[in-house]
Amino acid sequence: MLSLWRKTSAWLIVAVLLGFLILVGCAPGAGTEETDGEGAEEDTSSEGSGEETGEVSGELEIQYFVGGYGDSWWKEVIGDFQEEYPDVTITEHAGPNINEEMRSRWVSDDPPDVVYIDGAGSSETQMVEDGQLMDLTDWMEGVELEDGTALSESFIVDPADYDGSVYSLPLVFDTWGTWYDNAWFEEKGWEVPKDFPGFMDTMSQIKDEEGIAPFVTTGQYPYYFLRGVLYPAFGAAGGDELLTDVIQGKEGAWTSEPVLDVMKKVEQMQAEGMIDDGFGALNHTQSQMNFLLHDNAFIPVGFWLPNEMANDTPDDFEYGFIPSPMQDEGEPYAIVPDLRPLAIAEKAENKEAAKAFVEFVFTKEYAKSFSEHTGAIMNLQGVDLSSSEEVPSFLIEANEMINDPEQVQIHQKPHPMSSELETPISNSLVSLMLGNITAEEFVEEAEKAAAEYRSSLE
Repeated sequence: MLSLWRKTSAWLIVAVLLGFLILVGCAPGAGTEETDGEGAEEDTSSEGSGEETGEVSGELEIQYFVGGYGDSWWKEVIGDFQEEYPDVTITEHAGPNINEEMRSRWVSDDPPDVVYIDGAGSSETQMVEDGQLMDLTDWMEGVELEDGTALSESFIVDPADYDGSVYSLPLVFDTWGTWYDNAWFEEKGWEVPKDFPGFMDTMSQIKDEEGIAPFVTTGQYPYYFLRGVLYPAFGAAGGDELLTDVIQGKEGAWTSEPVLDVMKKVEQMQAEGMIDDGFGALNHTQSQMNFLLHDNAFIPVGFWLPNEMANDTPDDFEYGFIPSPMQDEGEPYAIVPDLRPLAIAEKAENKEAAKAFVEFVFTKEYAKSFSEHTGAIMNLQGVDLSSSEEVPSFLIEANEMINDPEQVQIHQKPHPMSSELETPISNSLVSLMLGNITAEEFVEEAEKAAAEYRSSLE
C-alpha cells in the first residue's frame, strides 16, 4: 500500500515525469480584487524571453479560478510581475465562482486579457470553438525559459492541439485517480485494488464490514466521475484512439463494444450497492468530507485533494492514491493526464501585457514555487525540487508507480471534451449511476448527444 502524506524530497517527481514526455474543485477564495501599480517605463520583455514584445503598460486584467490549489501562488506571481512592470495596472478577477461571475464579460466580447481555465463553468474547447482565445501557435515558438530553452520544447505534456493550432499553454500538470485512507486500509487489512475485479472485491468487503457504500463522488459535478474514472477506463479498453473518439464524439464511438463494456462495469457497481445512493445531491466538497469521515472509502479526485481539504483532514488520515482501477484483471492501471491551461483572450485589450505575463509565469523558479504552494506540479520539465521540504510525498510515491510501465500505462487525450458534449453525457451518467437507466440505454443517449454535437459544428 502507498503511504503518501509524509514529507520528503520531491526530486523524484521530476525524474519520474521526465521519463514520459508524452504525459499529463474548491477552496475558499477571494472575490474580484484590484491591485494598482505605479508608473515608470520598463523593459518590454520578461526575464528569459529573449525578444521584445512591445510596450508593456496600461491595464492588465487577469481571471483565475481559485479551487483546490488555492491562490497564494497567484498572489506571489502577480506581485512579482507588478514589480517587474510598474507601468502596468493589474486587475485580478478571482474566486471559486469566477467563471460564472465573468460569463457576461465573455459573452459581450469584453473579456479579461489573461484567463486561467479551470473549475466548474469553464471549457477550453468550447472557448476555442467560440473563437474566444488567441492563436498562440507562432508566438509560443519564440518564447524561451530563463535558461534559454525553448518553451515549446520544455512542456511535460504538449499543449492541446486543435487542427494544428495552439490556443492555450498547459500550466498545471495533474491527473485524476482514486483516493483512499491508507492508515484505515492497513488497520482493517483491506487490499488496495489493482484491477476492476479487485476493486469490486475490496468494495464488497468494506460494504459488508462497515455497512457503508464504499464509493462516493459528486453528482452535482458528474465530470469528476467522467474524467476520474471513465477516461482511464476508456484508455485501458481502447488506448488513445478510443479516448480521442469519445472525447470528440466520433460516430459510433459511444455505442462501441469497448465503451459498453466499461459502462457495464459502472452498472455493476450501482447494482451491487457500491455507489453511495445519495451522491446525486452532493457537491465536490461534501463528497470529499464524507470520504474523510469514513462514510465512504473511495473517491475519484485529482492531485489537489489533500491541499483542498487540508483544514478538514483528520490527524490520523493518511492519503493514498491509485489510478482508478477500472481495467480488466491482469492489465496495468491507466492514467490520463489532466492539464489546466493559461490563455490570452482573442479580444484582449492589452495583448502585449498579456503576452508578457504568460511568458513571465513559465519559469522553473515559479514551477518550484507552484509545487510548494499547491502540492501539485507545473507543466515544465527539468524543475529541481530536491531542496524543498514543502512538497508532499504522495506526489513522489504516486509517480514512482506511474513511471513503472508494468504497473501503469499513460494515455493522452487530444484536448478537453467540449461542454456541449460533456453536459448531456454527464446527465445521462448520473441517471446510470442512480440505477434509472441501463448501460445500454446510457450508450444510446451518449451516442445521440455526440450526433447532436457533431451537427452543431457543421
